[in-house]
Amino acid sequence: MISVTEAKNMIRANATPLTPVTIPLQQAAGRVLAADVFAVTDIPAFDQSAMDGYALSFAGFELHTTLTIHGEVPAGAPELSLLQPNQAMRIFTGAPTPTGADTVVMQEKVQVNNNQLYILDDQLKAGNNVRIKGSEIKAGELVLPKGQKLTPAAVGFLATTGVAEVTVYPTPVMSIIVTGNELQQPGKTLQYGQVYECNSFQLRAALQSLQIEEVPLFEAKDDPQVVKDTLQYALDNSDVVLLTGGVSVGNYDFVPEAAAACGVTTLFHKLKQRPGKPLFVGRKGNKWVFGLPGNPSSVLTCFYEYVITALEELMQIPPVLKTIQVPLSKTYSKNALLTFFLKGYYDGQTVVPLDSQESYRLRSFAMANCLVCLPEEKMEFPEGELVVVHLLPE
Repeated sequence: MISVTEAKNMIRANATPLTPVTIPLQQAAGRVLAADVFAVTDIPAFDQSAMDGYALSFAGFELHTTLTIHGEVPAGAPELSLLQPNQAMRIFTGAPTPTGADTVVMQEKVQVNNNQLYILDDQLKAGNNVRIKGSEIKAGELVLPKGQKLTPAAVGFLATTGVAEVTVYPTPVMSIIVTGNELQQPGKTLQYGQVYECNSFQLRAALQSLQIEEVPLFEAKDDPQVVKDTLQYALDNSDVVLLTGGVSVGNYDFVPEAAAACGVTTLFHKLKQRPGKPLFVGRKGNKWVFGLPGNPSSVLTCFYEYVITALEELMQIPPVLKTIQVPLSKTYSKNALLTFFLKGYYDGQTVVPLDSQESYRLRSFAMANCLVCLPEEKMEFPEGELVVVHLLPE
């Protein structure tokens, strides 16, 4: 068995980013840029009014005090207007300022009488309410760098610069294989000895939060040839394969040998942790195989701690689980020299390890908003001690 730290370092060292793809900007939210984006034009592309009001020459206003209103400029005006020093022009937000104008006075701070403009703004200064050409970004400047995650605002910013498509790291193609003769799908009647299959449901839900959709599901009975054939098919059509069950040392645990038969190189099998000690991780070229233990809490814990570690590298996304240190709300004693990942609840000040920590129980996991990480070398954790907490995605 290897340590949790060793396992995560091994995953990071072996994971390489997926080959970038170019996609339409409207599909890019949440992705990470795989190349720098540069501006192809000045933004704004012209001096632009920031207000509904009147465009004028400030020097002309100082000379003439009252100005004659000469036409108007709506947003999207196709031609450049010309303004004399003794004139003002009605203008609207986003419209190009006329040649000869350098200032816009707000419509609320003027009075119009007989086509004459009287300015009531004693704080007006040259350049007020005008967005200067290139003030947002100039042609040739870096818009967003490689590695930038595309938030809604980032997508909007790219759109303002005229970008229609971007080169990003893709989401991996994934498959889920659930193994076991005892599994029954929800909605059907349980026969004696059966349990409802839940692992594919929670894994698909967790992947959806990472924008990984339409993950195919395969069921494999406890037969070595069936497991091998199913895994081979999934490997041929996926970047990452998640299996549940069949990774321990029982007579019906066939995943490690099936992986070997498919040409998968084992990175590690078994960890010094609870839950999820039997975790299997392997690679075949740039394809990944995660053999997750069958118990539901083990599956979800290993997904958050190890599968996500690989996905962060493949997709070049920032850390999914926020890590903080907070005090324990009550004393906790471990019963083994293993790293414990406890289902916990963080209330903003302290964290409480929840009841029902057994790996087969999901009820407490459904109420948890974090995993409490207790290191393998320590057994006793008194109330108030600072512990590492991984906040779970909502």
